[in-house]
This record gives sequence, structure tokens and C-alpha cells, in this order.
Amino acid sequence: MKSVLMKSPGGCLRIYASALGVTQIDFLDDDLGEGKADGITDDPILLQAVMELGEYFAGKRRAFEVAVDLQKGTAFQREAWEILRAIPYGQTISYGDQAKAMGRPKAVRAVGGANGRNPLPILVPCHRVVSSAGKLHGFSGGLAIKRFLLAVEGLTVPT
Repeated sequence: MKSVLMKSPGGCLRIYASALGVTQIDFLDDDLGEGKADGITDDPILLQAVMELGEYFAGKRRAFEVAVDLQKGTAFQREAWEILRAIPYGQTISYGDQAKAMGRPKAVRAVGGANGRNPLPILVPCHRVVSSAGKLHGFSGGLAIKRFLLAVEGLTVPT
């Protein structure tokens, strides 16, 4: 498994990839990547991920084309993550909407749990899911980063 550190306006990211695609993105404390988060790699998948994420943060990319490898996770989690991938740029849905889209309208908490285990935040946009009241709720990188990612997409959400 290869990885690269990337500085972003939202903080330092560690991006991992297999031969099939990006497998994981972690949000790191800025000081962990200081001096090392240059996004330089010889891996074509990681290079493409760094380029596309840079374009996203610059407001120049609305959809990702880099290959993803979502083999980790249960069948339910992978189903929840596929619904996330269908949420359009600049739009949000509720956890209830996501559960309904999966054909499991009562599985709202399970959907939230699956989203919390999403290994590819940003590429699989779990930041676009909000509470039924339209408020922020849960995100692996923290609510400040969730708010930041929504702002990148032109959205403001109540706290």
C-alpha cells in the first residue's frame, strides 16, 4: 500500500492507494506533515488523487475521476457509500434521505454509522449528509472540516 501526504486548505491529508485505486484518506494535524506534505509521489493513482483534490479545493473540480478501491467494509457500508457517491456537488441530503435511498427507511442510525466508517471522505462525500433539521452532525475529520468542505461547495450549514 502506497501513501502520500498532501497539504490542503483544510489541513494535511494522508492519501493511501492500492493497485486498484484510492483506499483511504486521513485528516492529520498540520504539524504531522510539516515539511513532508508536498504531494510528490511516483504512483499514478496517488498523483491523480492529489491533482484532483487540489482542483477541488481550488473550486475547479466538481466530480472526481480517480479510481477508488472500496473493498473494505461490510456490504451495508459499501451500499451506503455508493449512495454518498451519487449526491451531487453543492447539495446535501439527510441521513433519513440516505436510508430511504437504500430502501431501509428505519436504518438511519446504521447509515450514520456506515458514513462514520467511510474510508474516503471528500472522494466519497459523506460531508454532504446533514441532520434532518439541516444541521451538521458527525464527520471523521471533525465538524470544522465538514463545514469547510461544504463551504468549498458554496454551502453554509447551521451549526
